[in-house]
Amino acid sequence: MADTAADPFADARVLTARRLSGGYTWAECPRWHDGALWLSDMYAHRIVRLDDDGTPHTVVDLSLRTSADGTEVIPGGFGWLPDGRLIVTSMHERLVLAFDGERLTEHADLRPLASGPVNDMVVDGDGRAYVTQLGFELFQGEEPRDSPLLAVEPDGTAHALTDLGGMSGANGIAITADGRRVLTAEAFANRITVLDRDEHGRLDNRRVFAPTPSLPDGICLDDDGGVWAGMPGVPAVARFTEGGTVTDLVPFDATQALPPACVLGGTDRRTLYICAGLDVLDWQESRRNRRGTIWQVPVQATGGANRP
Repeated sequence: MADTAADPFADARVLTARRLSGGYTWAECPRWHDGALWLSDMYAHRIVRLDDDGTPHTVVDLSLRTSADGTEVIPGGFGWLPDGRLIVTSMHERLVLAFDGERLTEHADLRPLASGPVNDMVVDGDGRAYVTQLGFELFQGEEPRDSPLLAVEPDGTAHALTDLGGMSGANGIAITADGRRVLTAEAFANRITVLDRDEHGRLDNRRVFAPTPSLPDGICLDDDGGVWAGMPGVPAVARFTEGGTVTDLVPFDATQALPPACVLGGTDRRTLYICAGLDVLDWQESRRNRRGTIWQVPVQATGGANRP
């Protein structure tokens, strides 16, 4: 057996992804919904849906929105309410917006609760959303500080989950198929955290699911108990089991793609779709270069009914 203390990926099954699509700014927050891949093309201010061949179609154009406070309208995590409306975080406005197919409206105001940009989001079957936040102004060079998860009830009322303590740059977030656990990537603590969830959506019993060898970003879950995490600093996507074992690794060339996020999709949800890019902190450079790409690779485990 290889020395996994020296190389945490030494025993991992190595998978090779194939490029599916390109031309995005910074591609993030992929979702599998209604038989198609969706994602946030963040600095192009849009949410797109991809055809099977990778052709993107803009579904939500956030560039048409007048910002609440003069900041750019940058989409982050998104999901769907039981009535079919899409909801999405507007990261720097610190709002959750709802799209009914024609109009964007305000679903939840997180400004009283969020100390920095809001980030990713997962929506449960009742329409309750769990939102991660950076907790500080990353793009203005502030130092990281812990901040709580936020919850948005189906009616749009919101509250901070302060009883769980502060998270260190909570990023990707997911709900298990049985609804009993929520997992999130604490980016600046290099760990994936798990919480128990009751039938009313309340979270408790925070603990470490797995330490990670590099900053974890977006995550998705499979039915075999694995957590797939984008790690742009490696750069790779890795599958972790509880305790921190890495079973699978999808490596990338750092000159071509840094992968922040992934989701399981396809007809049986055994295809791992990966968002990647090269220009995350410089928005204008990202728009000029459009080096964001989407990749895919078949995997053994299915995404099942896990969210997203």
